[in-house]
Amino acid sequence: MPLILTDDQIMIRDSAEGFFKDEAPVSQHRALRDAKDATGFSRDVWAKMAEMGFAGVLVPEAHGGADMGHVAAGIILEAMGKNLSAAPMLSTAVLGATALKQGTAEQQAKYLPLIAQGAHLLALAADEAARHKPNHVATTATPSGNGFKLNGVKGFVLDGAAADTLIVAARTGGETDDKAGITLFLVNPKADGVTIDKRSMVDSRGAARVTLKDVQVDGADVLGGVGEGFAILEKMLDAGRACLAAEMLGVSGTAFSMTVDYLKQREQFGQKIGSFQALQHRAAHLFCEVELARSATLKALQALDEGNDRAPMYVSLAKAKAGEVAILASNEGVQMHGGIGMTDAFDIGFFMKRARAAQETFGDAAFHSDRIARTLGY
Repeated sequence: MPLILTDDQIMIRDSAEGFFKDEAPVSQHRALRDAKDATGFSRDVWAKMAEMGFAGVLVPEAHGGADMGHVAAGIILEAMGKNLSAAPMLSTAVLGATALKQGTAEQQAKYLPLIAQGAHLLALAADEAARHKPNHVATTATPSGNGFKLNGVKGFVLDGAAADTLIVAARTGGETDDKAGITLFLVNPKADGVTIDKRSMVDSRGAARVTLKDVQVDGADVLGGVGEGFAILEKMLDAGRACLAAEMLGVSGTAFSMTVDYLKQREQFGQKIGSFQALQHRAAHLFCEVELARSATLKALQALDEGNDRAPMYVSLAKAKAGEVAILASNEGVQMHGGIGMTDAFDIGFFMKRARAAQETFGDAAFHSDRIARTLGY
């Protein structure tokens, strides 16, 4: 498949870019940060996103969704990245919808229409290690009555404080780092034994530390088969990683545009600093890197839509490359803005913070480089 957007996808891009520019610009991000908003996003904007069909982008039409695919989801996330728009798009519309499509008919009928309507938020509670390692699961699920009791701690749960349902990875068998023996559960965050400790990340997005102590869940709360949750978890994470790569692409693109605009305006030694050859070379290099990340990201999203067997490798390539480029773009932006780039008066610093957080989420470049090497048998 050629690495270009279709006419329909271009329409989605134009619609998304206009929406987020008007409804959730960088100024709103600044306002949410200054207000120390507990959720880290605007519920009003999320409701409008649902009306636009964004919340149901991966939800089948039979359940009220738009079912537009991963490329469309990536297009929406890229538009969000351009404006630093905060919303539970990744946690609910991508990770949550991907997970529930693997659930029972009853689970799908219950949750998927609510996701599409923007009426129910989900959060993945999986990571426990200091760095992303999805198969490292020490949280236990021991048989109890007609279900299980969960005990453990999840350290980095995106939108965990705002979620209506948690998707918890727990171990029903095997050792701590085994891929086999992991089971996914749908957990009510208000259930007895669940403690939510709200956290605010460096980019002002909402996260949470979730503690589970003798939390009773029923057999009907199991998502997928018992002990077979890792395959679903990887499917969720790959969708999230590819869409997060698209968001970082948006972050890189805006950081680059802001920097070039500044180079055209700022004068030093009686001339525009954009006329300095050294800065021109740095800007040209950054442009090329952004375009490389764009190609890798689109390929990953297309591979997911095609069901390509090599999709996980393409996803890791996109996540690694987009993360490196986002860091480069934001660093270059701050440096070429000069001292003022380090102040709160300019927005470029917000893009640096988002790039840092997004690059670490669901695996950094080192994690995905290792994953690619293992896939290729090295």
